[in-house]
Amino acid sequence: MPVPGRGRGSRMRPDVPADAATLPSGRSIPLLGFGTWRLEGDSAQACVEEALTAGYRHLDTATIYGNETEVGAGLRASGLDRDDVFVTTKCPPERASDAREVLEESLSLLQLDAVDLWLVHWPPSDPVAMWEAFLQAQADGLARDVGVSNFSLAQLDEVTGATGVAPAVNQIKWSPLLFDRAVLAGHVDRRIVLEGYSGLKGGTLEHPVVTGIASRLGRTPAQVVNRWHLDHGTVTIPKSATPERIRSNVDLAFRLSADDLAALDALGQ
Repeated sequence: MPVPGRGRGSRMRPDVPADAATLPSGRSIPLLGFGTWRLEGDSAQACVEEALTAGYRHLDTATIYGNETEVGAGLRASGLDRDDVFVTTKCPPERASDAREVLEESLSLLQLDAVDLWLVHWPPSDPVAMWEAFLQAQADGLARDVGVSNFSLAQLDEVTGATGVAPAVNQIKWSPLLFDRAVLAGHVDRRIVLEGYSGLKGGTLEHPVVTGIASRLGRTPAQVVNRWHLDHGTVTIPKSATPERIRSNVDLAFRLSADDLAALDALGQ
């Protein structure tokens, strides 16, 4: 049976996890973030406000999402101190030649002096040149940390070897069904935070192993998958436009057993 007040339609404030990873700047990135892909207009702002009210302290957006204005407005409407909320945005690789201008536009739309994390959204034709532009933007104080998205381990090594500076984060598609121990270990060995996206997609929430663990713990399948990310020290950024699910997804003050983690990991082997 579901535990009272733990995400199945309850209006009680969820138990928000404090799990975080340390980035090269010394700042912390909350392992639980709120994704905003495909959230648009007034709905995007309302969802951001709902997420921050529920206890999220990490917002993820991107230039191509077209919602940076609404994400920034939601942050301001929350009344929270700027430094209490971690904000990520991303630059599309086809804008590599004017990446600095892209970031300045993002900051203008978000109405921020700097983002906490700026990511190369996917590998460009010349990853080293774009990475150098990112490092310059960080040196100029426009991004507190910089990273990449959708890079392989070899591509991570390419930009690190060329510049001597590793990305702080690599955001990749990640879920129990996609689990690869070598990929996770490769990020750990390189001291690069693995951030997962689309963790609740691809049939993950319907898999009998996931639903079985959820039923036994009195949790939702999404809560189990999000907790799986946190227990591995990886970032998860679930997105929802439904207030009840927004609150449920942040309600993760529980732990999976070693056997549960092993069973979930085995789905990707």
